[in-house]
Amino acid sequence: MALASQAANLLEKAIGHTGDAVTEQNLTNPDRDREKYADPSGEKMKALAWMGKNDVQLVETYKPKILEDRDVILKVTGSTICGSDLHLYRGAVIELQKGDILGHEFCGKVDSVGPNVKNLKPGDRVVASFQIACGECMYCQKKLSSQCERTNSNKVENIMYGGRTAGMFGYSHFTGGFAGGQAEYARVPYGDVNLLKLPEDIPDEQGLYLSDVLSTSWNCVVDTGVKEGDVVAIWGAGPIGQMCAEMSFIRGAKRVIVIDGGPAAWRLDLVKSKTPKVETLNFTDLPKGTTVTSKLKEMEHGGPDVALECAAGEYAKSWTHQLELLTGAETDTSEILNEMVTSVKNYGRCGITGVYVGFTNHFNIGSIMERGIRFIGNGQAPVHLYWEELLKMLQDGSLNSGIMLSHRVDISEMDTLYQKFAARADNIQKVFVQTKFSDPPAPGTPELISWK
Repeated sequence: MALASQAANLLEKAIGHTGDAVTEQNLTNPDRDREKYADPSGEKMKALAWMGKNDVQLVETYKPKILEDRDVILKVTGSTICGSDLHLYRGAVIELQKGDILGHEFCGKVDSVGPNVKNLKPGDRVVASFQIACGECMYCQKKLSSQCERTNSNKVENIMYGGRTAGMFGYSHFTGGFAGGQAEYARVPYGDVNLLKLPEDIPDEQGLYLSDVLSTSWNCVVDTGVKEGDVVAIWGAGPIGQMCAEMSFIRGAKRVIVIDGGPAAWRLDLVKSKTPKVETLNFTDLPKGTTVTSKLKEMEHGGPDVALECAAGEYAKSWTHQLELLTGAETDTSEILNEMVTSVKNYGRCGITGVYVGFTNHFNIGSIMERGIRFIGNGQAPVHLYWEELLKMLQDGSLNSGIMLSHRVDISEMDTLYQKFAARADNIQKVFVQTKFSDPPAPGTPELISWK
């Protein structure tokens, strides 16, 4: 995939962009053009940058400046690491360039605003959506912010997918090339649209996760149609899978079965401890001849009604798929997808939220057609559609994001965090990453730890 990423960068340079973005593209680090992108004060900041496959480093770079009239500059008070960041870390997402600042989930305090930003002022506490929306196009008018037509002019993505997503923070030049929020400062284009004010009763340790994980989990559950009385199976016990389990019960699910195994099997015990109603299935403990599909059909007559994919397409089990991923014969394995398709009841529903970036082999399309399986790509979650509703749920206590929060670290140890998170080490589930601008830990949240 590293070679594919380099080739995609060269292709994008050769064919150019579509030219229809209304915000600056490919500014993943102010240090790339200090005159154009750096704050005139010359102030420096810490940031986490991608340096190559399996290599991220804390760097000193320049504080970004306001470039456009609706920009907001944030003092970042909280960020985190996401399973999606591991796809970047491992080079599974194309068009990364050395020095790109990562991070798509962050919150902060407004430092400065552009002249056309009327709804925010310095000092306001806000959370950023991981996608960058213009607020005006066809999709934005429906609050489908992740599909904004005007913030990503990447032509390679358009060719590969037949359309483009919105621009996204810290997620390669494939999604517009925007600097991310794993930094002490962040520039937010269209800040009047892409920032949500946080009320006093919601600390950063809760509000931060409106940026992605809560909206993504809710979108997965709602878009796949989880309803009263459903039996739901969830592949992946990470933060998304954990919150999907909790949210499936909120939506009225009768049973929720979470599947994981291997080095991540400890997450099943964590999820069970936080949501005791959950049932778990460790695929590494299955006896010879028993598959995930056969076990699920043993647990529930006909299998679950709904299957939710909360893992990703890069985790191959078989030698066949490992070889095909290694040689570039496919970009994503179909193994989990096939397990889902064969596990659900006839006319069951499969929702795909884990990241899949390209093409797969050996996909069981026949089962989908013959058995009437509803195979749903949940898409990059439209944060703007949900985050106000989810904020109210946090406020009234019907939703508790704290069940996934396991650690608090300082941004100075973010490179170590990537290594440990990738290795599924230290029982790291969801992290709060503080900066020099952060408030002390909110009551009941993890205290700061250090690996130094």
